[in-house]
Amino acid sequence: ERVLLCRRAIEPRRGFWTIPAGFLEIGETTQAGARRESHEEAGVQPEIGRLLAVYDLVHVEQVMLVYTGRLLGPELEPGIESLDARLFAWDEIPWDELAFPTVRWALRYYEEVAGQSGYPPQTNPSDERL
Repeated sequence: ERVLLCRRAIEPRRGFWTIPAGFLEIGETTQAGARRESHEEAGVQPEIGRLLAVYDLVHVEQVMLVYTGRLLGPELEPGIESLDARLFAWDEIPWDELAFPTVRWALRYYEEVAGQSGYPPQTNPSDERL
């Protein structure tokens, strides 16, 4: 019922809020990478759920996969790449302080499909600019 966000301690967009994210290690699955990044950035152990979104970020030569998840414990401890980690109720999300458009896209799409069982992963919204 809450959204996990981390306040970035690194550039780009230091001081802004984001979902836990990062780069995969060699030989790591995308779900294992999502678990590792969540632990490194917020100190949590998530159960990785459904694939929510796939964003092509051609301008930075990246593909971003966003998963839903459920925390297996209440522990939050920001890692070295995070100034803070918090669980936000939907009406508490700091929309004007989100680090990247992809974070806003994923959160808005989750709001749209929450509770549905057969939604497709979102791709880059055609009406949004990076």
